Amino acid sequence: MTLAPHVASARILLPCRDLPALLAFLTETVGLQLERIFPAEEPAVADLRGFGLALRLSTQEPAPRAPPVLQLVCDRAALPTGTPDVLHGPEGWQVRLSDASTRIEVPEGRQSFVISRLPPAASSSRYDGPAWTVGRAGMRYRDLLPDRFGGRFVASHIAIVEGGAVPDYVHYHHVRFQMIYCLAGWVRLVYEDQGEPFVLHAGDCVLQPPTIRHRVLEASAGLEVLEIGCPAVHETCVDADLPLPNGAAHPGRQYGGQHFVRHVAALSTALWRPADETIGTDACDLGITAATSGLARVHAVRAPAGYRARARHGGEFRLLYLREGSLSLQHSTLGQHALTAGDCVTMPADEEFALHSDDGFLAVEVSL
Repeated sequence: MTLAPHVASARILLPCRDLPALLAFLTETVGLQLERIFPAEEPAVADLRGFGLALRLSTQEPAPRAPPVLQLVCDRAALPTGTPDVLHGPEGWQVRLSDASTRIEVPEGRQSFVISRLPPAASSSRYDGPAWTVGRAGMRYRDLLPDRFGGRFVASHIAIVEGGAVPDYVHYHHVRFQMIYCLAGWVRLVYEDQGEPFVLHAGDCVLQPPTIRHRVLEASAGLEVLEIGCPAVHETCVDADLPLPNGAAHPGRQYGGQHFVRHVAALSTALWRPADETIGTDACDLGITAATSGLARVHAVRAPAGYRARARHGGEFRLLYLREGSLSLQHSTLGQHALTAGDCVTMPADEEFALHSDDGFLAVEVSL
């Protein structure tokens, strides 16, 4: 049930004690418009409207536990010189001025050596247990990078337990970088200016450039994806006005200086090359290097049984998610660690690791 068909309008009810003083502040200083006030002989209720907001002030309501805070989104650069960040009104009211322009704030961050191991399946479900949390649209999340590199990156193993339609909506993200790699199952997606919906299968990957509108439509039971984003905390914004799909495809369009990329593993056999600055003996470039003008590199990597190598990088991020096989890492001070399928490791810059695999492996490597 929804009330929407029966609702004519909405407003926020806010208690107050000194109605005249608060009215003067909100109309003369803030710029809201008075719509209604009563009773005339001793006003106790006033309705105001402005900036897409409707308020009702009332002296007949119990006093609030904390004074209200009103946030106004504006062009800070155009405000008069000396305008404070916060306007203080009667009864402890605050009006905070927030800049309308969205800035992607990427923390300086700090790299660390992190191993995230796939937990054993619980008796009831693989996705039960403390390693998994329930996130947006009912999806299960396993955090692969708990320290977030100081807020610079987030890496998640995401699963949809039950197949069928996904209760998602058209949305977009303010990010510097974001990608999704399908680990198991399938998911049907649709993206702005990229034509009709398509299905992402295991081994497929998409680069989601900044602010591209998209929606998850349906998924198989047990869908699993790897999602990596920068910065770790970023906004997810709903676009209720854009229907998807939205007409003819425009594959060359840029979003925040990046192109949308869809890598299809089934068509990539000819793209495998001897590894160059990546882990493994062979690597397949998923197209993200070119689409981000070199900001990020994402490869499928593999190595045969008996693999031996040494690895070091000089970037800001390197993550390896093991899909199949096993891999051991040896470091002079960090010790020796064995990885199996489903495990993930981040290796800090300027640290050399000795790698070996008795069984061989297939992995996803993400570098920035």
